[in-house]
Amino acid sequence: MTDAVPALSLAGVNVAYDGYRALADVSLNVAAGEAFGLVGESGSGKSTLLRAIAGLAPVSAGTLRVEGETLTGRRRGRAFHARVQMVFQDPYGSLHPRQTVDRQLLEPLAIHGVDATGPRILRALDEVGLGAGFRFRYPHQLSGGQRQRVAIARALILEPAILLLDEPTSALDASVQAEVLNLLEQVRAERGLTYLLVSHDLGVIIHMCGRLAVMRGGRIVEQLSADALVAGRIDTDYTRALMAASVGFRREGEVHGQYGN
Repeated sequence: MTDAVPALSLAGVNVAYDGYRALADVSLNVAAGEAFGLVGESGSGKSTLLRAIAGLAPVSAGTLRVEGETLTGRRRGRAFHARVQMVFQDPYGSLHPRQTVDRQLLEPLAIHGVDATGPRILRALDEVGLGAGFRFRYPHQLSGGQRQRVAIARALILEPAILLLDEPTSALDASVQAEVLNLLEQVRAERGLTYLLVSHDLGVIIHMCGRLAVMRGGRIVEQLSADALVAGRIDTDYTRALMAASVGFRREGEVHGQYGN
């Protein structure tokens, strides 16, 4: 047993829109350096949970803590965004179409008053496997996988401790998906980052995460390890049905083969 402060801690968190409870009494702890997955059917509350942490959804009750610090209200200050960044699902919609890659990577550095921006931008591009040749390109000149790499570089450029990943590869084809997942895995290992990863694909979750939570109707119905999921050590019928229905689900050996372990 460790007394280390969790990177993310949620206790009894609720999110409501016009009387509809999108999240209901969600409690969750994610350890520093852990990759934790969220799975569930569409509308189960997975993305809403990420948005609540990021301050993009209205928390009506409960407590949210990041590295032991309690978050209040929807507004998140610069200190929060230096520690926590989010990567969204759509690489086409997450970048400004009329700004170069350089400009999009410069913006967070300028907001946070970071000096020596040129070297930081070049290092960020190199880290995601793009290089200096992509610095002054526009989004329409990039493939989907390259756009998502830019989005990841933008999230990493402030050197955060935590990444919130909302279906970061679901809009990409299978081969590009594997490249981006392996990139994320490599970056987490090198930086010791904490991931909270939403995916509809159990194969992705098993490949990337050591533990996961299963969501249904805005609630967490089960938490278990990826090994337990693969071995069928499951407590709820809903999780069993979700596993059986998941088109992307693979047994452990197949998952490693698919994503290039």
